[in-house]
Amino acid sequence: MLEFSNRPDSRRRSSRTQAPTHPPAQPPDGSTQKQRAKRVPSPQQASTRRDELSEASTQGRRPPRPAPSAPNNSLQGANLRTLRPLPARPQRKRFFLFELFSRSRVARTRPIAPRSPVSRSPEKKPALSPTSRPEPLKRRSRLPASPAKPQRPTPPLVHAVRLLIVGVGVGAIAGTSLSVWNPALRSSAAVAQVSPPQIMAANALSGGQNMGHIAKNTLGSGQELPGLIAQIAPMTQGLTDLTPGVFMVDLDKGNYYSFNGDMVFSAASIIKVPILIAFFQEVDAGKIRLDETMTMETTDIVDNSGEMQYSAPGTKYSALEVATNMIVTSDNTATNMIIRRLGGLDKVNQRFKQWGLQQTLLRDRLPDLTGTNTTTPKELTTLLTAVSQGQLISMASRDRAMFIMSQTETDTLLPAAMGAGAQISHKTGDIKSMVGDTGIIDMPSGKRYVITTLMKRPDNDSRAQDLIRQIASTIYQYLDPVNSPVEEPAAEPLEVPQTEPTVMEPEAAIADSEPAAVPIP
Repeated sequence: MLEFSNRPDSRRRSSRTQAPTHPPAQPPDGSTQKQRAKRVPSPQQASTRRDELSEASTQGRRPPRPAPSAPNNSLQGANLRTLRPLPARPQRKRFFLFELFSRSRVARTRPIAPRSPVSRSPEKKPALSPTSRPEPLKRRSRLPASPAKPQRPTPPLVHAVRLLIVGVGVGAIAGTSLSVWNPALRSSAAVAQVSPPQIMAANALSGGQNMGHIAKNTLGSGQELPGLIAQIAPMTQGLTDLTPGVFMVDLDKGNYYSFNGDMVFSAASIIKVPILIAFFQEVDAGKIRLDETMTMETTDIVDNSGEMQYSAPGTKYSALEVATNMIVTSDNTATNMIIRRLGGLDKVNQRFKQWGLQQTLLRDRLPDLTGTNTTTPKELTTLLTAVSQGQLISMASRDRAMFIMSQTETDTLLPAAMGAGAQISHKTGDIKSMVGDTGIIDMPSGKRYVITTLMKRPDNDSRAQDLIRQIASTIYQYLDPVNSPVEEPAAEPLEVPQTEPTVMEPEAAIADSEPAAVPIP
């Protein structure tokens, strides 16, 4: 027994007293404190407990609970200061409701079978080879195994849907692989991510927009107009020193008219139309900016047409201004500047070949007074047809090019043959041996057509202009007879009948010469 003093500071002094160094007292049963905390049953107790559980399950009654072990109160001789509280047994987190339900269900459905006494003899485990692996432990379920459900046959519709999904997936993978392997096979949806100007430029540079292909698409569904053949044929008969060339395409129906459409003519200033289309292709490709500065050089300056020839070398213009002067005033100096900016004659001719133009060639810089630059009525009409349909250049560049051509100052050929309210975007050409005009005409009725008229002639023969206007007016009246211009018929000379002179007698002549008597009222 421990004795404590009644003095107030006894607890303070007792807490300062150093604890004895002798080991803690052992329980009387000889077990250590750690073994007593675990409360491990002996083999005899485990065997007795199993027998009780087996007997209770056989008789269908609840097994008795094991009697608690008697507490060990023999702490005599132990120092209370050296006894420390036993560590608390860790509580395992369980889902009690699930365990109670599963245990009660197992107890109702399956009785507990008696177990044989556990043998404590060590078992010899088979030696494992270096390559073999131990089998994983299988966790036994406390719930009884549910019977296997019979599998229902899969409907054919499900198989069809699965095959469709697999086919779509395989097609998408194959298309993606092909587009990566060959960019030319990409779909239009992928190409749509690129801006339209780049698409047009890529098609033109790759030769994809071929004039033969465009002409086939334009004229494939149309036919030649026999009515125009019958009306224009008399105008061209008996011509010995004039050679006309005409090619017209109705943009609405695709019908056409051709008279010497494939004949090669000198291009004169009409060659500036394909040069303008090539210029806007470079704009669409991003190689030329409309607001970029172009400097006029001495080699660019020529005479015969335009106002830029009077400017000093080194004068700066914007690219759009130069292209506009090339068409509106037919400025030859501006044309040479555009040709130089496009890379020279060979580069321009190479682009014409890529378009499919076979006879449209730029052999000399402007002015081409001798007529070495050539073209045909059909190639010019087909080129403008492609541009009007949104090919070769972007829609924005097409509208800008058509606006520039609508400002052409010379309007004595095709515009003179149109009716009131019609609009035209055109370009003329005029040298000693050739005169012509090409353009796109919008009628007040909404009909649109492209026409090219070229005429070989003797030196500056004005009859060529008259014949061009006559043919153009006939085509306009044929396509739109309601709004066609009404021409006043020419005044025919009066025919005076020739009569034989009569011989009069002298008396009759005297009588006729005397005035007749006037009766007086």
